[in-house]
This record gives sequence, C-alpha cells and structure tokens, in this order.
Amino acid sequence: MEKHYKKEGRYSYYEAGEGTPIVILHGLMGGLSNFDAVANYFSTKGYKIIIPDLPIYTQNILKTNVKSFAKYVKDFITFKGLDRVILLGNSLGGHIALYHTKMYPEKVAGLVITGSSGLYESAMGDSYPKRGDYEYIKKKAEDVFYDPKIATKELIDEVYESVNDRIKLIKTLTIAKSAIRHNMAKDLPKMHVQTCIIWGKNDKVTPPDVAEEFNKLLPNSTLYWIDKCGHAAMMEHPEEFNRLLEEWLIKTNL
Repeated sequence: MEKHYKKEGRYSYYEAGEGTPIVILHGLMGGLSNFDAVANYFSTKGYKIIIPDLPIYTQNILKTNVKSFAKYVKDFITFKGLDRVILLGNSLGGHIALYHTKMYPEKVAGLVITGSSGLYESAMGDSYPKRGDYEYIKKKAEDVFYDPKIATKELIDEVYESVNDRIKLIKTLTIAKSAIRHNMAKDLPKMHVQTCIIWGKNDKVTPPDVAEEFNKLLPNSTLYWIDKCGHAAMMEHPEEFNRLLEEWLIKTNL
C-alpha cells in the first residue's frame, strides 16, 4: 500500500488504478489495509481506487460526527476533481457513505455497504468501562470476525491502544452517540441510488436482519450474503467479496 499512499494538503489517501472512481470509506477501528484485496483487484479492472484516511480522531470534537465526516468526504471528492463516484463503506464508513449520498446524491453513481451502521447500533460505548482489560478487548476484536484468528495480535493491540487513549476514547463514544442520532430509517426510502449490500451471515456487530432492513428500505438495492463471515467481509472472504461486487458492478453497468 505504501507506494500508492499520498499526502496532499489536509488529505492523506491511497490511490491506484485508472478508470471509474471507487472511493472507499473505512470504519471506526478500520485501517486502509482492511481493503487491500479490494484495492489490488479492482485497480486492475478499469477502476481508480481511492481510500482517504478519515479524520476520525483528529477533527475538533464538534466535528466528530457522521454528518461532518460525510461533508469531509464531499470536500475530498471535490479536491480530487471527481464528478460522480461509487462509494464503498464498511461499518461506520458505510454509514458515512449513506449520509453523504443523502446530502449529495448528485455526487454518487453507486453505493456499496457492508456491515454498515445507520439503522442499528450495538452501542459501541457499552463495553468501554473495562478498557484496561486486554483479554476483554481481545474477545471484542475476535467477535468482529467469524474466524477469531483474523484478529491478529497487531489488530488487537491497535484497538487496545485506541480505547486506552483518553482522547480517542472520548471521540469513539462521541461517534457512537452520533451514529445513533443519525439513524437513516426515514431517509433510505428516498434514496434511489443503485446500492449493493454485501453482508456476513454471522455478523454479530450488525446482525443479518440489519442487512434485510437496508434491503427493504433502499429502493434500488441488491443484497448478497457471505456464509461463515462476520462484520468485515472484505477482510474475511476477500475473493468472494470481490466476486460479488464485480457481479453487481457488471449488472448495474457501473
């Protein structure tokens, strides 16, 4: 990823490939590397893959919310000189993509959400009093995946560091409250963008009925399931995720 990583003005981002732009939005604890397989595959298939670093822990606390992040994405897309993009988001990134689409529909050619918040939040805040407990954090990180082995020591350490950093903790809780406040149930029926929903059948963070609800409320959506898969399908089953996404891109002529 390093060789494709750029820093320009206030933006840091990954960029590779040429063609139709797909802007990828990571989740709260998610790094850009979570999308390695997506980036490597689609950047050779006629798509320009762009993954901005979202200012989750660096913005002023008053701008630490779903709506401000959606505006940040719009500013970034404008900065890159892009017209319409396909937005792909996981978890909080999916919620930001949805909110961006609500606010700036003219900027979005297509939408892809996986394990997205926006309808149901298993309040991220409920577990933090135990933040000094490494084993507890390890269990929480493993619960994100169907196969707990995907939660490497490096990933667990990163989460542990985040929840033990006072500023990051406050911002995490602020975002969790913002996610609940920015519930999208009333907005989704008015959003007519072509939407691809890819969901893990074993997602404990945003359970399968959340995906069904998204599919029911979004007028032009297609729902795909991945079996034996948790909250981060693009990490746990990258090949299947890419196959389904490509099938949808072809079907919708995007």
